[in-house]
Amino acid sequence: MFYNAHTMRRLFTALIVLLAVAFIGSQWDELQQVFASLQRGDLLWLALAILVQLMWLVSTALTYQAIYRLLGMSASLKELFPLVVTSNFVNVATPSGGMGGLAVFIGDARRHQRSTARVTIAGVLFILFDYFGFLCVLALGLLVLFRRNHLNVAEVTAAIILFIVALALAAIITLGIRAPQLLERVLRWGARTVNRLLFPLRHRPYLSEDRAHEFAIEAAEGLHELRTDWREYLLPAAYSLAGKALLITILFLTFLAFNQPFSVGTLIAGFSMAFLFMIVSPTPAGVGFVETVMPAALTALGVPAGAALIIALAYRGLTFWLPFLYGFIALRVLQRRWEQAVELRD
Repeated sequence: MFYNAHTMRRLFTALIVLLAVAFIGSQWDELQQVFASLQRGDLLWLALAILVQLMWLVSTALTYQAIYRLLGMSASLKELFPLVVTSNFVNVATPSGGMGGLAVFIGDARRHQRSTARVTIAGVLFILFDYFGFLCVLALGLLVLFRRNHLNVAEVTAAIILFIVALALAAIITLGIRAPQLLERVLRWGARTVNRLLFPLRHRPYLSEDRAHEFAIEAAEGLHELRTDWREYLLPAAYSLAGKALLITILFLTFLAFNQPFSVGTLIAGFSMAFLFMIVSPTPAGVGFVETVMPAALTALGVPAGAALIIALAYRGLTFWLPFLYGFIALRVLQRRWEQAVELRD
């Protein structure tokens, strides 16, 4: 039994690494452009940007830690940090619509005998805090674009889509708190619908309605643990906003690295467009979209076209490619941690 589980974990890790290598291969030209852009920057400012980027990853782990506490769970920063880095890596490497990264947290929850439903809720709450924190910054970014007469339909549409998704997530959480039985019916209906759609291909149920029932019960228990005092929500909200401030700081340091003049409005609007189209994009982390939208937005804000492209590529290197490469290391750290936990149990 140990051998089979051990082998399956190694095969899963190997598959993720293989998919990641394939992804890097498909984006090799862009990666070379990013590396060439970073080589042209001032190393001191870029080194500071990398330090801030590590602080951003820590703030993300602290957000998860605060959300875990809201749900009556505890986890150390040492435990959560590699989970955050690995989940980001898996989300990009696998075409799973974000479910791959959540699976990392769920797998870790099983090994620590935590409720997988509560951990799933924690993932939804993290996205909710992340979206609403960003919407605060986005409002300022859109205001800057509007005042400079550069706000267009695509940006407004993407912002509306993000707002609707955030409201939908909030509605799901509210439904689970106020009407857990209705949430169970919704989950059962969802499971039946998915099974009906996939039956011609699989010829058997894909999702278990009984499991949907169990999940709804666990979810209701987890949501019942949510703190009712609104002040308890200030900490994860503050961490989420701090994360956005750190990302804007990275953009600020990138401008300094390439000795390019800027204004506060340019930083906020440029970051807003990059982050918005990273979320509202059919590709993982907005690959291919952000690299097009961000230089165009910076150019519209008065940055010379050549400098805008270099800054956008360097910023993506610092905030996307570097954390992605960290994922290789974090995945190995988690694999070793899980193997040691199994050996101790056996």
